[in-house]
Amino acid sequence: MSEKPFRLGNVWVVGASSGLGRSFVHLIDGKADRIAISARSSHTLKEMQSQGDCLKAYPLDAVNEFAVARTAKSIESEFGGIDLAVLSAGLWKQMPISDMDVEHMRNAMDVNYFGVVNAVQALLPGMKARGRGHIVIVASVAGYRGLPSSVAYGPTKAALMNFAETLKIELCDSGIDISIVNPGFIDTPMVRGNSFNMPGLMNVDRAAQKMLDGILKKKYAILFPTVFANAVRMTNLLPNWLYFKLIRLITDR
Repeated sequence: MSEKPFRLGNVWVVGASSGLGRSFVHLIDGKADRIAISARSSHTLKEMQSQGDCLKAYPLDAVNEFAVARTAKSIESEFGGIDLAVLSAGLWKQMPISDMDVEHMRNAMDVNYFGVVNAVQALLPGMKARGRGHIVIVASVAGYRGLPSSVAYGPTKAALMNFAETLKIELCDSGIDISIVNPGFIDTPMVRGNSFNMPGLMNVDRAAQKMLDGILKKKYAILFPTVFANAVRMTNLLPNWLYFKLIRLITDR
């Protein structure tokens, strides 16, 4: 007996114009009723819309709280509700402590953390009213522990992990599912300029499929690539002295 094809309902993907978000949109196009795609790149979104089956572009700067609220309201009104929201907008820059750029660090926090907060704030009223919905937050294994050259990035992802845990606890009886996606290194333009080795580097389309698999199972924590991501997560169990020694050995510091 064949499995019944799944439908994702109405989907909103923020950070849809590149990387994991874009690959995920292509993967689910035709498997959802309608897909709202948002990012700052209006031209790219319009191009994606013209080539998709059920895509509609909603250009957006996720840092702008009021623009996010207006966009969510427009999608809700036109689609009749948002069943699944994938919040994947992100900003990465390799930055060791010796090159700390506070302005960039603030910008990274605005995009990576507050961009998600803005979207969640806009999504919750509609999902609570309907008693259902699924919010997927894309973070990173870089949020588990401090890592070299990640001073502008890792803290934003650690904040997302904490935020997602709080949402999961407080929304447990609301009918709203929360997922946190913690990828390792994914082969996207964002990381191709890195000057260090990237163990377990994963094809972006394969990563999108892993994310979809976790979403369909409504898993809270979605990690990939499996071996590398779980190895990083397990470092939380190490005593601090051992972790610091180990990371210095691995990174030759």
